[in-house]
Amino acid sequence: PMYENYHELFVGESIQHLIDSGYLAKANMYSYNVGLTSLEVGANGDYTVKSSEDLYSNSDMLYKLVSAYEETVKDKKTLIFNNGINTSIQVFQAFKKAGYPIAHLDNTNTKKERELILRWFHKTPNAIITSVSILTTGFDEPSIEAIILNRATKSLTLYYQMIGRGSRIFGNKINFEVIDLGNNFYRFGAWGADLDWQKMFRSPDYYLNAILSDEEIESSFRFELPADVKKDFAKSKDLFFDVKRVYIETIRAGESSKRVLEKSIEHHAKICVENSEDVFDALILAKKLGEEIDDRINRYAKCISKSTHNFVTWLKDDYRKKLNTHLRSNFDEIFEDLFGFSPED
Repeated sequence: PMYENYHELFVGESIQHLIDSGYLAKANMYSYNVGLTSLEVGANGDYTVKSSEDLYSNSDMLYKLVSAYEETVKDKKTLIFNNGINTSIQVFQAFKKAGYPIAHLDNTNTKKERELILRWFHKTPNAIITSVSILTTGFDEPSIEAIILNRATKSLTLYYQMIGRGSRIFGNKINFEVIDLGNNFYRFGAWGADLDWQKMFRSPDYYLNAILSDEEIESSFRFELPADVKKDFAKSKDLFFDVKRVYIETIRAGESSKRVLEKSIEHHAKICVENSEDVFDALILAKKLGEEIDDRINRYAKCISKSTHNFVTWLKDDYRKKLNTHLRSNFDEIFEDLFGFSPED
């Protein structure tokens, strides 16, 4: 800890003060929920490159990254930070395939290659650079309009450094956009938040213990069906089922906790029937709910404080069987309740 080697910490002006004074641009944050429980922490206290590469190089995360870019910062000059060269190369290929102007930069590039890439980035209005940590410090490009954190970190310093690359005032620029794909916003708060640096200096353990774990962060997430699955349930207005709320209401009513899963199965059956013409359509849709079923079971297991791997696995298998049985036995009745007439034979 720093306090063992230094007696006093001198704190400069806050980021918010520098923003208010017109010296820095304001960061507009956009946070996308990402499951990080597969990540491992290394000896340096941060997430390992290997586990980060495994997560951020998979097709789902690459799709989520490109979609987030298109939804929020499309055609803005963008800098993407990754935790691993392979991830950055995969990001480069994904954006290139989508038709966007992008370059990859890492510490294996020669000095001349780096100069050419940065010159291109400076001159191209909607350019994108995907990199690892080479541009977190010692890099100054005021025309950057967007930062994408395509990685998670446990380092507050790195978090501030990465976002800070987009904070330089330039022309009429007073704001820049930040896309967070590593739950860093939930971990550290907004960039420029009023942090008690003196308290962190004197009691670093207090600060570290106050940081939410990945499991705590993810427990507050609301599961969203993947876009390609969601379109198959277009006729349903309410796809969300709040497991924790239903659990609390069920227990307060004096009912068994098993009723939570029964109510969940009834909800899943309803949205399957709503978007089907016959029981076979409904069973096909039920198979597409696999990820959401797993999410509901994981939340339920936390509610009842039983989370052994074998038990949770059994619950997930049992849920799928009961949902299919419920659909086969009750399709006609559910269909008639929903639409006011019987399904065609």
